[in-house]
Amino acid sequence: MGMISEFKEFAVKGNMVDMAVGIIIGGAFGTIVKSLVDDVIMPPIGYLSGGLDFSNLALSLGEGVDGKEVLIKYGTFMNSVIAFLIVAFVLFLIIKGINKAKATMESEKEEEEAAAEPPRQEVLLEEIRDLLKNKV
Repeated sequence: MGMISEFKEFAVKGNMVDMAVGIIIGGAFGTIVKSLVDDVIMPPIGYLSGGLDFSNLALSLGEGVDGKEVLIKYGTFMNSVIAFLIVAFVLFLIIKGINKAKATMESEKEEEEAAAEPPRQEVLLEEIRDLLKNKV
C-alpha cells in the first residue's frame, strides 16, 4: 500500500473528521468566551472596582533597547485566566451532562437485560423443581 493511499485512508477515517470538527468548533467557542470575558464579565468588575480596566493593567520595567516601554501585562493575563476558567467550567458541565445521559442509558439497558433473562438462581431452581416433578 502506497503512502498516499495510506494517508487518504487515515484522513477520511471518522475520528480524523470528528477531531477536525471539534477543533473548528473549539476555536469558535474560544472567540465567544473571549468576547464574554472582555465585553460582559470584565466591564462590571471594572465598574465595581472604580472604573479599572483590567486589560490595561501592566507593570512597567522601563525602556527597552529599541526605545519602547517594556510592560508586564498582568491585566491581559487575568482576562485570559478568567476565560480559561469559563471554558473549563462549561466543558465540565457538558461532560457531566454526557456522563449522566450515558449512566441513564446504561441503567435502562441493564434493566432491560435483567427483565429479559431471569437470574441464574431462578433457572437452577426451576430445573431442580422440574427434576423433582419427574421423579414423583
